Amino acid sequence: MERIFICLFFILSLCVLGHAQATTTTESPLTTEKKAKKPTFRATKDQVIQAQKILKVSETGKLSQEDKETLKAYQTANGLKAKGSLNRATLEKMGIALTNKQKEIPVDPNSFAKSGGEKSEKKKGPVFRATKDQVMQVQRILKVAETGKMSKEDKEVLKTYQSANGIKPTGGVNKVTLEKMGIPLTDKQKEM
Repeated sequence: MERIFICLFFILSLCVLGHAQATTTTESPLTTEKKAKKPTFRATKDQVIQAQKILKVSETGKLSQEDKETLKAYQTANGLKAKGSLNRATLEKMGIALTNKQKEIPVDPNSFAKSGGEKSEKKKGPVFRATKDQVMQVQRILKVAETGKMSKEDKEVLKTYQSANGIKPTGGVNKVTLEKMGIPLTDKQKEM
């Protein structure tokens, strides 16, 4: 009888252990949910034919490689990014009606070409450049070889100097470093 209880206890333990493993290895709701897929914009055959009519190419309902090149030229001329595909922005620019399903898909902001104004906003200001003479003066102060060009070792020594003098340790010969060292700036450098 005691053996039966031990066997039952053992079998019951295995069942509980197996159930515990099964419940801990099941996928969480996060892993079983499908990732939200970005809807893909696709032009209908009728829209392709209308676009081909506008582009004055063969109206087949399917864009050939030559059609795509013609479409790229149209997109470039109309402030669109030249992708060679009939995206929402291109169809709207051509005045081709969208389906209700297509209207639910937002216009991709990457469909538009960058304007000159946008490029200029991203431009950095003028780059500070030390003259060869200034670099040699820095090297003299740092007591390294005066070559007029900063080596990796020179930059490490300069970083130590900059840190010790409350300057951001970039290792570069910049305006703040030259001023701290008492090295005169050029008129152009003073304007920066």
